[in-house]
Amino acid sequence: MINILYVVSPIFVLMSRSHDFSYHSWLMIYYHAGVSRHQLLRRMEDSHPKEDATCSTVVHAPKMMMTISERKSDGRFVNPWPTWKQPSLFNLLQWKLMERNHNRIPHKEELDRTLPIRTPYFMQSSCDTSVLDGNLRVTWLGHASTLVELDGTMILTDPMFSKRASPSLWFGPSRYRDAPCDVDQLPENVRAVVISHNHYDHLDYNTVINLNQRFGDALHWFVPLGLASWMRASGCKTVTELDWWQEELLPGTSVSLAATPCQHWSRRTISDENRTLWASWCLLGPKHRVFFAGDTGYCSGFQQIGHRYGPFDIALIPIGAYAPRWFLKFQHVNPEEAVHVHQDVLARHSLGIHWGTFPLSDEHYLEPREELERARERHGLTEEDFFVLEHGASWQTSAIVSAHRDNL
Repeated sequence: MINILYVVSPIFVLMSRSHDFSYHSWLMIYYHAGVSRHQLLRRMEDSHPKEDATCSTVVHAPKMMMTISERKSDGRFVNPWPTWKQPSLFNLLQWKLMERNHNRIPHKEELDRTLPIRTPYFMQSSCDTSVLDGNLRVTWLGHASTLVELDGTMILTDPMFSKRASPSLWFGPSRYRDAPCDVDQLPENVRAVVISHNHYDHLDYNTVINLNQRFGDALHWFVPLGLASWMRASGCKTVTELDWWQEELLPGTSVSLAATPCQHWSRRTISDENRTLWASWCLLGPKHRVFFAGDTGYCSGFQQIGHRYGPFDIALIPIGAYAPRWFLKFQHVNPEEAVHVHQDVLARHSLGIHWGTFPLSDEHYLEPREELERARERHGLTEEDFFVLEHGASWQTSAIVSAHRDNL
């Protein structure tokens, strides 16, 4: 009973301000202070040959200090960078009770104009839905969910098709832009799913159940350390659990997946704070490479990722859910920092994700897109370098058409 009261009382205090406050609010109420920030480094031999972004010259990168995952004595993971600051209950209450929410999400008619939802190519009868053999295509499905077609293999990132990012059907952040498709409408040859961490807007139970019902044993799940048991308990048959810098070949394909660092945290219940790891992911094909940043604050790990696995044909980088900055900067990059990530990982192109879908923070709902444009200008980048897509739209490397040119 004490535990129940401990959960419920702060919730009602915060709900008095807003019905749809952030999923971070539900989780961070119980986030404890005082984590060790000891930085554990090891020297790793970088034997990956790099292809120069402008030519086919192969160079061998020198050794570099790579940050490995770190745990406290109780087994909980920690962020090993000085750029991390532990959130506290006091800070959470200060945000929710004192800060003004500027997201100003309008009615559906206005949203249809400013953030239209496109019919994905694989739902259009006139389009070829076969897997692109020699090209790369990325379709944005909202928030951090994308469908990546990499050298003949289809991979989902952080699939989230439910209405709410919450453990409940009745409260928690409700999406203001619907997913452009249902699980049943996805292409039949999806082979793998990568999960960045276990927060509800990135790992959704009902979506996992629906994907397992649709694809069964043919679907291979890739997750950070500690998540395999939850995935198997949710009906996932084939699960590969990886630590930072570990990589695994997707069976039956020529594509490997590597778990890499990011700066975040994990929690789904009162007692499982940071019991599972968080990760970004590198999708490595024989012809193309994709970086998926997941959910992250800015840290030096991205330079290490670029050093070991770059350059990337495209990086999927979060640009939203960052205000108020004093509270969220440690766990969510803003558009300016997203551009730094783009540069650090040596991305030829980048797609802005993690915005325009759920009301998770206080910035205006269109601000991430507008601030990304300003950040591009400050750093001498073009819209071809770092862009956004409309929900359901695609970008691809082939000469046929680049969907973000047509749909924006």
